Amino acid sequence: MAAKTFLAPRLQQVRPSPTAVISEKIRALRAAGRSVINLGEGELDFDTPHHVKAAGIRAIEAGDTKYTAVSGTPALKQAIIDKFRNENGLSFGPGEVIAGTGAKQIIFNAFLASVAQGDEVIVPAPYWVSYPDMVRLADGTPVVVACEENAGWKLRPEVLAAAITPRTRWLVLNSPNNPTGAIYSRGELAALAEVLLAHDHVLVMADDIYEHMRYGGDFATIAQAEPRLRERTLTVNGVSKAYSMTGWRIGYAAGPSWLIAAIDTLHSQSTSNPSSISQAAAVEALKGGTAFMADWIAELTARRDHAVAAINHARGLRCTAPEGAFYLFVNCAGTFGRRAPDGRTIDDDLGFANYLLDSVGVGTVHGAAFGAPGYIRIAYAVDRDVLADACSRIVNACAALR
Repeated sequence: MAAKTFLAPRLQQVRPSPTAVISEKIRALRAAGRSVINLGEGELDFDTPHHVKAAGIRAIEAGDTKYTAVSGTPALKQAIIDKFRNENGLSFGPGEVIAGTGAKQIIFNAFLASVAQGDEVIVPAPYWVSYPDMVRLADGTPVVVACEENAGWKLRPEVLAAAITPRTRWLVLNSPNNPTGAIYSRGELAALAEVLLAHDHVLVMADDIYEHMRYGGDFATIAQAEPRLRERTLTVNGVSKAYSMTGWRIGYAAGPSWLIAAIDTLHSQSTSNPSSISQAAAVEALKGGTAFMADWIAELTARRDHAVAAINHARGLRCTAPEGAFYLFVNCAGTFGRRAPDGRTIDDDLGFANYLLDSVGVGTVHGAAFGAPGYIRIAYAVDRDVLADACSRIVNACAALR
């Protein structure tokens, strides 16, 4: 009997995370002795700040290695409350915030708690690769709405209004956006909010995980831009990007108490609490301030500018400088129809991404994985010399196409 017959039907609709697949392939190539540069992973190469690591070590030495409350320790929940109040002007109580094993877990469980079969979730594209499959796992229907490059990759109010139906349960907003780096201004969020206020059956998922990865300008989240949406908005964030703590696995969110309680229940029946050690480190991160990030942003700006200049010199590629996050979303349509030295023809963005990996050892993620065919995503959060090498390889690979 085939193993797949034992799997639930919902698994037939879901693919493995494309970014995880790329990373696994790169690890296999490296193990085989290939020189491969991974520009496909959404992870800063900076070390976790020393004071944050020290807090985790202190927690271990103090014996803080037991179960905690499922939704997070009182200290962490207070740090989350203080963060939202001080940085976003949002006021929440302890029953309106929750910590989880990464922001991804919170987003998934929010969908699982609130989406029924046939419910629709509006997902603007380009999108983070996991949103549609999370919706499918919750028995919902992702409604992918294309956002145009010439509109700054942002959802327009009239497009949102046309996408809403009586079955719409959520709108997902990711700002700064992965993969494009687009950031919604307060005014743009307010315009979307005007549409949402006319549809009180629609919840809003504000994924702000890249909040601090910005290259100038202010940040606003939708519950801040329109307080009347507060009771319908789940504002999600975490320490993974801003504090370079991906492996610590701590995300957090704030929203209406009924939804937080439901997510808490799902946590209690799946993972229980996040790591007690990671929670202690996250408290220190959230309380310790963000002054150190200025140096990180300066370095990321230099890397971004170098990568943008190099990519725009590559034959068949073009991109613009992103406003936030640490990715370039590169139009690679100019390579389609060209032939590689090994005889293959580049037919689409996946073909081009595979060509880069196979021919010059540079891993990227194809745009179709983000709901935007014709592009590749390049993560430039790597050492500057490594990035320069990767960009040179890409330029040479493009020059070799005929």
